[in-house]
Amino acid sequence: MCLGSAFDVIESGRPPRATLLDYPLGHSAGKPFDPADQLGVIRAALQGLATMTQPGEIRVLPNVWDASGEWRQDAARTRGSDTRQPRDETPQFQHAADREAARASGALRG
Repeated sequence: MCLGSAFDVIESGRPPRATLLDYPLGHSAGKPFDPADQLGVIRAALQGLATMTQPGEIRVLPNVWDASGEWRQDAARTRGSDTRQPRDETPQFQHAADREAARASGALRG
């Protein structure tokens, strides 16, 4: 089962079964911070494993992102704002001992 939010991409990928959600890209498993929506999407997709019988079948869920449809206009813009954070290249370690081991090996200075 493949979850997706771009019909043309799902269709061209030809997965065995697919559940399509007409949400902005990156939100194929439901709305952020909305557990009820996310659970509903996942349940519908899992139910499709039992009920979809035709190879290549694509089920389109009736979920709606918002009534205004403004996200579609934002997605269609050729220029958007860059919301990415600057890359943090500071080495990260889970444990202090890992940092010390990196220093002892010469892989980390300072």
